[in-house]
Amino acid sequence: MPLPRGLARFNRVVTNRVASAGAGRLPGFGILVHRGRKSGRTYRTPLNVFRIKGGYVIALTYGPDTDWVRNVLAEGGCELETRGRTVRLVRPRLVHDESRGALPQPVRAFLGVLSVNDLLYLAEE
Repeated sequence: MPLPRGLARFNRVVTNRVASAGAGRLPGFGILVHRGRKSGRTYRTPLNVFRIKGGYVIALTYGPDTDWVRNVLAEGGCELETRGRTVRLVRPRLVHDESRGALPQPVRAFLGVLSVNDLLYLAEE
């Protein structure tokens, strides 16, 4: 079961503002820049991201129905600010993977305890 929506709201209002300060430069973190489906507004969401061959994978700790995931799917991509550079990501793909095989072992184990099994794969443009 993904993390509760109440925690997501708290993170959006409080934690994300603090995390945004270093998320674009630290290993394992990034800022996802995406456009709102309805508003057209640009959003910046700090996340844990993991490099894979040809792109990145993100564990969906709040599930696949969050606004940012739906925005990225609707747009067909986004930008990722990570380790001091900006990368254009395309072809978003939702995958339900109970093994979480694309993630590093410690992360895989931790997310297993939380029953986080949905991942978003994005290819580099």
